[in-house]
Amino acid sequence: MSLENAVKGSTPEWDGIVAALKQWRKDLQKTGADDPSVTTVAERYKKDPWAVLVSTILSLRTKDEVTLKCSQSLLARAPGPEKLLALEEEAVAKLAYPAGFYRTKAANLKKIATLLLEHHGGKVPADLDTLLGFPGVGRKTANLVIIEAYGKDGICVDVHVHRISNRTGWLSSKGPEETEMILRQILPRKYWKPLNPLLVLYGQNICRPVSPFCSRCVIAKHCGRNGVGKSR
Repeated sequence: MSLENAVKGSTPEWDGIVAALKQWRKDLQKTGADDPSVTTVAERYKKDPWAVLVSTILSLRTKDEVTLKCSQSLLARAPGPEKLLALEEEAVAKLAYPAGFYRTKAANLKKIATLLLEHHGGKVPADLDTLLGFPGVGRKTANLVIIEAYGKDGICVDVHVHRISNRTGWLSSKGPEETEMILRQILPRKYWKPLNPLLVLYGQNICRPVSPFCSRCVIAKHCGRNGVGKSR
């Protein structure tokens, strides 16, 4: 799909959208709510790339509260690839439980630890294409590592970012990867990094997949409500 066909309507008012979402996030944090799990791990482990990579892999198809718990348990035993490689795969799987597909994730983490030690001096690379070559690492994972661990520009698109971007009418895409490619062209670069944590929180709390809280929406004037039937 061409960019012209993928983008509907006028150019989104990104300054107003991001400002409203940032204020909403600040108000939410006053209630004690946490940021998305990977962002929380990045902050708690001082942007350690290994911690971010592990947490991001565990987060796939897993709720945030579970991801945070599993990440802390695994990183306590394996704060680096050397320590993880010293563990039996079954032990890694137990530490990753109950994250979704925890056995597959444990196997992938063992393979990644081997690759890091054999080819990267035990360090997680800050290169998107290199990260994409690791087992179990897709664009969401690679972009999160680039953003959260290294502070580089990237656009991480998960189900929330994909859903909200299409629901609002900022763009029209068939999947997260296409959404990322379109956003790379239409979203001002200064908003690339903050987009994911803002929209993940918003998707979890307000713009839910089914029956979103449209009456509480702080970006309602920027939303086309595409595909919204029942709302609250």
